[in-house]
Amino acid sequence: MLLVTLLWSTAGVVSRQLESARGFEVTFWRSAFTALALAAWLAVQHGRGLPALLRAGGAPLWISGAMWCVMFTCFMLALTLTTVANVLITMSLSPLFTALLARFVLGHPVPRRTWVAIVFAGAGIVWMYGHNLSGGSGALLGSLVALGVPVASAINWIVLQRAGGRVDLVPALLIGALASAALTLPAAWPTTASAADLGWLAGLGILQLAVPCVIAVRLARALPAAEIALLALLEIVFGIAWAWLGAGERPEAAVLAGGGLVLLTLALNEAVGLRARARDDDTQNNDERRDPAAASRPLAGPAGGHPAR
Repeated sequence: MLLVTLLWSTAGVVSRQLESARGFEVTFWRSAFTALALAAWLAVQHGRGLPALLRAGGAPLWISGAMWCVMFTCFMLALTLTTVANVLITMSLSPLFTALLARFVLGHPVPRRTWVAIVFAGAGIVWMYGHNLSGGSGALLGSLVALGVPVASAINWIVLQRAGGRVDLVPALLIGALASAALTLPAAWPTTASAADLGWLAGLGILQLAVPCVIAVRLARALPAAEIALLALLEIVFGIAWAWLGAGERPEAAVLAGGGLVLLTLALNEAVGLRARARDDDTQNNDERRDPAAASRPLAGPAGGHPAR
């Protein structure tokens, strides 16, 4: 998940290298290249069975695809309207939305440490947001567009968790990319992207989006939704750093202070989580040694197949 956030975080700095592509055209090309990369990957994986896989996915596949479409479109469009920091800070609302949806939709008992981490990370984000949302109506519009990302992300993670391993939801990424490209093409036409722009956007479509998103979908089978969303906050810190180093978008002191609080919170939360998982594994192993039949009994846990922690 750390690798995923590192790859995701490159979108802002790369978008600042573009020469002539702007607005909807940026979103169209990135989504189009993402769709091409995913189609090639799925063709290798499934061959002629891909259409049947799409039909068999059912409602979770298409809901997830719609949410990926919203995220793909809103994120890049917002980056053309406001600063990288404003977009990423707005996206940080995802853990709160995800935790609430997981609690009320899936019945997942969110661990106390995760709630505490969300509160402290949220405080850091609010501090950053309050001091960094500037630039007039353009910045406000960009932040409002970016708000579609955490809302869609929360819904998407819940869908992925609920489906578990029963449905291969990687094709949902392809659906989302195709839908995003189709929706933005009319507004992007006629295109003005230079050859250099197309190179940058191809890199975004493949390395910044297709590859990490495939990894993230697989990770949804192993990590609880609230923890995935919390770890995804690292994209904020990485993304602001990239934009500062590679595009000269120097963040204010408040951004650095808030980002430091987020990083510290994430590190402490994950350290506590690792210790808790280690204790649970030791307890389960001891129980199985005392009672071999226990290994074959299902773990009691919330809806979605993950043991309560």
